[in-house]
Amino acid sequence: MHTLPPWPYPRFVAHRGAGTHAPENTLAAMRMGASFGYKMVEFDAKLSKDQVAILLHDTDLVRTTNGRGNAAEHSFSALAQLDAGQWFGAAFSGEPIPTLTAVARYTRAQNIACNVEIKPTPGDEALTGTLLAQQARIDWQHASIAPLLSSFSLAALEAAQKAAPDLPRAWLTAELTPDWLAIPTRLGCLSVHLHHALLTQALVHTIHTAGFRVAAWTVNDPAHATELLRWGVDAIITDALDLIAPA
Repeated sequence: MHTLPPWPYPRFVAHRGAGTHAPENTLAAMRMGASFGYKMVEFDAKLSKDQVAILLHDTDLVRTTNGRGNAAEHSFSALAQLDAGQWFGAAFSGEPIPTLTAVARYTRAQNIACNVEIKPTPGDEALTGTLLAQQARIDWQHASIAPLLSSFSLAALEAAQKAAPDLPRAWLTAELTPDWLAIPTRLGCLSVHLHHALLTQALVHTIHTAGFRVAAWTVNDPAHATELLRWGVDAIITDALDLIAPA
């Protein structure tokens, strides 16, 4: 049995900032998460055409901004003009797409830990992993708690591992193959982040025995969150900030 590595992160993580209470992946969402008492946020990051690290979940701009087309085909100066809040509600009109640097500045000032999900535009996996890891290393230099870099993309995680081996990594997955443990081992991951429906008490024990921490996403039922914590899950990623207290 491996000794579990230190886990400096809070048990409760606000998904996409506070993505069902404010426009996801914006500074407004980060502030909303903080207003519920959450001390850790998860958010998605990718690259603009000119390789600026920005927060955005989708490849396309249409769902969460008033823009159109692929975000990776627009410069940051163009993306910065878009409204990323009006779609959610008039109170958030004018909210911009933030840079990773802006979010790092806010969260560090508020003593909020971060899970940066590397969300590459298809075809840009390695480049995105490299540049986001490098930017995160700069933005969180000398931070008391390093950002946790996670991704579904193995190519992105491999690139992040090479670019910033000192930053902790997490493998995100919605399925497990028979040889799945080889993946976080090869990538030198701190944790494995699984869809909550995959987890059992036995699986949590297996992951811990292998030397990895466990996070569950996206858990919105308070009773299930309590059960997962009883099983030993290290972090709960949730949208239900109004139902699941972070205390």
